[in-house]
Order: sequence, then structure tokens, then C-alpha cells
Amino acid sequence: MQWFSEQVPILQALMGTLFTWGLTALGAAMVFFFVTIKKRTLDGMLGFAAGVMIAASFWSLLSPAIDLAERLGQNAVMTATAGFLTGGLFLFLVDKFLPHLHLDSEGHEHREGVESSWQRSLLLVLAITIHNIPEGLAVGVAFGALGSEHPVATLGGAISLAIGIGIQNFPEGAAVSIPLRREGFSRKKAFMYGQFSGMVEPIAGVLGAFLVLSMKAVLPFALAFAAGAMIYVVAEELIPEAHFEKNGHIATWGVMFGFAIMMFLDVALG
Repeated sequence: MQWFSEQVPILQALMGTLFTWGLTALGAAMVFFFVTIKKRTLDGMLGFAAGVMIAASFWSLLSPAIDLAERLGQNAVMTATAGFLTGGLFLFLVDKFLPHLHLDSEGHEHREGVESSWQRSLLLVLAITIHNIPEGLAVGVAFGALGSEHPVATLGGAISLAIGIGIQNFPEGAAVSIPLRREGFSRKKAFMYGQFSGMVEPIAGVLGAFLVLSMKAVLPFALAFAAGAMIYVVAEELIPEAHFEKNGHIATWGVMFGFAIMMFLDVALG
């Protein structure tokens, strides 16, 4: 019985990330109803996703990391700073060395990572999934933190993070599948790749929850790590892509609304 109670945060992390994956799949299913998507709409969706991730990084991850580090007698500033920068460095190294392929708004290919003979479709999927790792990890760490029994880690806060990530995953799924359809993929194949982008989240979520339950002392670092990884994605991919075709105002208001919604969820539920 005690063993089961210790595993509850892992099960909660799994359920939370299955929810975020489900909304990714729901967004990807829009490819069955729409042939294309206006770039202005896409940029607004990317901005919205960025706003949610920025707010989640502070309200759900960095702030609890600092509070928890103080309660554990750690140097809160150093722990949060080190975790945050390490999270960004991790995504930078993955981006630099793992072969993957990006398509810009005009369909031009940009290969990144080491040279590889892997199939084009596999490289596209890798590009899509790489940046979903921090989202799943963040939800997993938030639920795993519940096992620490510290008051700064709340079920409401973890649920609000899962809801926020799920909300931004819906347009993100559509933003993946519909452009793939435009590139000549069948609707079914575009949907499969779009929903696959969220499949990594339950894996990362369970791993994150397991690690923080196994090593509770590293929990503040892990929370800050997830925040740093998410901010790296925002700064490296989402905001530059949203501004690529000069739809800056649309993208900026997307960021504002995304941030406001995530902040509301976290404060209301956390």
C-alpha cells in the first residue's frame, strides 16, 4: 500500500501528460477539416503558445523552485539560476547534435544537427518532437513535486500547468499537421505526424516525475531546469518563427493572451 501511494505522483504525471498529448492530437485532427491555415493565424497561435510557456515557466516552475530551495536550506538563487541555464543548455545541445529538419513558411528546408542519411520524414518528426520534451518534463516534475509534501508543491498548481500546456498544444498540433498537408503529405499522414509531436510528453513526464521522487533534493534544480528548457524553445523557435513574416502585432497579442490565460489558471488553481 505504501509503495502504491509513493507511485501516485508518477501516475498523476502520466495522466496529465496523456491529457496534453490528447489535445495535441485534437489540434492535429484539424487537418481533416482545413486544407491550409493563414500565416497570420499561425503566427498568432505560435505567439499564444509562447505566452503560455513563458507564464508557466515562472508561475509553475521557477517561483516554486526558489521557494522550495529556500525551505530545503539551499542557495535558492544559485540553484534556480543553475537549473534554468542547464535546461537551456540541454536543449541547445540536442538542437545542435540531433539530426532534424525544419520547414520555413515558404517550404524551404533547413537541416540542423549532425549530418545524417535518415529519411526526410523522420527528420521532420524529430524536429517536431524535440521541443515537446520540455513541456512533458515540466508537467512530470510538477506532479512529481507532490511527493515532496512541501506546501509550495500543490495539486492545483500541477493541474493548472497541465491544463495550460494542453491548451497551447491544441493550436500547436494544428500548426504542425496543416503545414505538413500543404507540403504534400496525405491528411492521415499529416495527422499522425502532428499528434506524434505530443507523444513524447507522457514519456518525458513520467521520467521527470520518477527522477524527482527518487532524488527529492534535486527537485528545485529540476523545476528550474524545465523552466529553462521551455524558455529556450520560446526564444529559439516560437517567437522568431511568429515574427518571420512581419505579423509582429498578431504574434505579440498572442503572447499576451497566452501569458494571461496561464497566469489566471495558475493563480486560480494553484
